[in-house]
Amino acid sequence: MMRVELPRFDRLDAWRAAARRLASARIEPGAVTWAEAGAAPDLFGAEPLPPPGDHPVRATPDFLALCRQVGFHGDPQRWSLLYTALLRVQDQRDLLDNPVDPLVMRLQALARSVRRDIHKMHAFLRFHELPATGPRRRFAAWFEPEHPILQAVTPFFARRFADMDWRIVTPEGVAHFDGALRFSDPVPRPDLPPDASHALWQTYFANIFNPARIKTRAMRSEMPLKYWKNLPETRLVPQMLADAPRRVAAMAAAGASEAPGFAAKVTARLRLPTDETAPATLEQAGAQAAACQRCDLCHAATRTVWGEGDPEAALMIVGEAPGDHEDLRGRPFVGPAGQLLRTVLAEVGLDPDRAWLTNAVKHFKFAPQGKRRLHRNPSAAEIDHCRWWLNQERRLIAPRLTVALGASAALALTGRKAPLTARRGSVEPALDGGPVLLTWHPSLILRLPAAEARAARSDFAADLAQAAAMLGSQARSRSLGSRDQ
Repeated sequence: MMRVELPRFDRLDAWRAAARRLASARIEPGAVTWAEAGAAPDLFGAEPLPPPGDHPVRATPDFLALCRQVGFHGDPQRWSLLYTALLRVQDQRDLLDNPVDPLVMRLQALARSVRRDIHKMHAFLRFHELPATGPRRRFAAWFEPEHPILQAVTPFFARRFADMDWRIVTPEGVAHFDGALRFSDPVPRPDLPPDASHALWQTYFANIFNPARIKTRAMRSEMPLKYWKNLPETRLVPQMLADAPRRVAAMAAAGASEAPGFAAKVTARLRLPTDETAPATLEQAGAQAAACQRCDLCHAATRTVWGEGDPEAALMIVGEAPGDHEDLRGRPFVGPAGQLLRTVLAEVGLDPDRAWLTNAVKHFKFAPQGKRRLHRNPSAAEIDHCRWWLNQERRLIAPRLTVALGASAALALTGRKAPLTARRGSVEPALDGGPVLLTWHPSLILRLPAAEARAARSDFAADLAQAAAMLGSQARSRSLGSRDQ
């Protein structure tokens, strides 16, 4: 039995180097033991790794992206599972496109769990200010994630809090930041005193609490109890829940000033059915959408194509509907139009991984022609039916800016059917009030003759550059506002 011991940090790099060497010699998964740092040695020793073999080893970008997520899971079998998948990918390049393959299903489940854990750490980590020893402010935090995600999550804090020194202590280890990010072995949980910012946060939390919308199950789902002991605001929750009936009664006694039927008009305007419970999380929304039968498109399409990206994105990009590639792979913007979109985003300085990419309609609409499936535009009624899901994504993500790609997306977001040509490059209000920047859909650019395509691509790039500038301006305004406070 061969043994590969992986370090506490940079585990994925070490796994990739060893896995490539083993796969080049076509070593079977059962002949390799993958051990974490500090694990007990094998009882009977271990064989040395073989020299690199003659077989070429290739991996698709999607497979490497999956590895980067699964590698941060706490399952001790994850490295063996990934190595098994790597061997299979050598002969099955489209392995990840098969959503019912047992190995793919297990790896995708591990990846989802890691993404959720990273999101929770972004949301529920609280820094404590420490006495200053230099010109920069010093902070520290303790957090207990479900998985060893410290290296995956800390670049987010390095970008957001680049002007201060901090350390994040977890059972896995410690992340230190003083202008550069480094990691060290675990230490006992530090004794972190509360600071003034906690009192301010508690005041804010108490003032945004709506007693008329108490759903304790949803609250515990979105903010699991395991995090409560480290959150200053959760100390207020029992008293706020106890006081909720009195506050609701006071709100009812104050009465409503809207005309009769106002709530029904808002519900109709936003296409919010009264007989459906709004999901509490993006994962719940995606799971509900997977079983959607609001219109007939679900019967011909392979699957629901839900949005993907950063759940805390400032930018949401909304296209028309999935195409053939998206329908088969279950992911938005993975076909030629998606590749063009990602290319132009990178050109103007926008990272597609930090945006939320989705479509106005979640099922592929097509007309069969021989063995081909020719794309068809969704109807206004289909866009109307699917607006419920788009509204859930917008509610749960709350983007600061939305880019509408094409007329269908513009209709779904703004409710207006006016031709797009005169509106392209302008910003209009969405039905929920947020700003929407209108531009071409990249598939249009791909269909145009060469000269027209160049002009349309130039317009498209200019519009996305405008989006980048708007987000930058908003970020500067928010930064100035926070400093003034």
